[in-house]
Amino acid sequence: MRHEDIQVLNEKVKAESGFIAKLREEIHRVIIGQEYLVERLLVGLLADGHVLLEGVPGLAKTLSVSTLSQGIQASFQRIQFTPDLLPADVIGTQIYNPKDSVFSVKKGPIFANIILADEINRAPAKVQSALLEAMQERQVTIGNETFKLPQPFLVLATQNPIEQEGTYPLPEAQIDRFMLKLNITYPNKKEEQEILRRMARVNKEVKINSVVTPEQILKAREIVDQIYLDEKLEGYIVDLVMATREPDAYKLDTKQYIDYGASPRATINLTLAAKAHAFLQGRGYVTPQDIKSIGMDVLRHRVIVTYEAEADDVTSEDIINKVFDTVVVP
Repeated sequence: MRHEDIQVLNEKVKAESGFIAKLREEIHRVIIGQEYLVERLLVGLLADGHVLLEGVPGLAKTLSVSTLSQGIQASFQRIQFTPDLLPADVIGTQIYNPKDSVFSVKKGPIFANIILADEINRAPAKVQSALLEAMQERQVTIGNETFKLPQPFLVLATQNPIEQEGTYPLPEAQIDRFMLKLNITYPNKKEEQEILRRMARVNKEVKINSVVTPEQILKAREIVDQIYLDEKLEGYIVDLVMATREPDAYKLDTKQYIDYGASPRATINLTLAAKAHAFLQGRGYVTPQDIKSIGMDVLRHRVIVTYEAEADDVTSEDIINKVFDTVVVP
């Protein structure tokens, strides 16, 4: 791509990304710190990718998602996942009307722009799997009827660390549908003190203004699609993903620790997320740093480790760090 074309793209990005600053400002009226979390939620929003947030209770995961939804003029539904939840409670069901002797469809809470699947791993696999079609196809089948979901459609799910009591690990097919998996950590001392000042009160409600329309998000996504990715960086993304499947070919000594490498969906999602990350930085082109910044969040849940890795205390994150350290940046 010519230098002049990239300049034009840069101008387009700057013109269309103005709403991001307003949305950030509204979110930070409630959320203190958590820059990483807020930025990754915006990446998911711009790249049309679902986000899984993992962390111990009390780290503002649910609050962040509900605050984001308030900043957007879109429909929002919170689904609290519990062990007794049924698939029909999520997607809807057919109800028989004896008067007319016909079945009518009652749509579930999944029919909204932003879905907060709260504590998703508290429900058994059959309920988690009810989300699969919605997340991938952006549609839901109830009985013999298929219904399109509204656009934009985004699932933002929270889960407690899987070693906690009363949790069901997400099936691999389900977890692969999430573009990003975020590990949320505790705030630092300064942020904790600010949280105390702002939130340690009985009446702590803050009115969030809706500053973004769904149309602005869809238009921004069109610009994200146009962001320039050099052929060498395409090769770099493919190498990163291939290195999780064929570590020997990249001189990595991690083969005994990898059960399954990242799927082709990882390649697609890493590309889209890197473009969205570039958009958030106000650029019309992707740099290697965009790929490195977002790479761990795209890959950490897609590299499945062996029992040997668990015995040696090697995590998927350790393997991915090795991949990034080894694969040559173009």
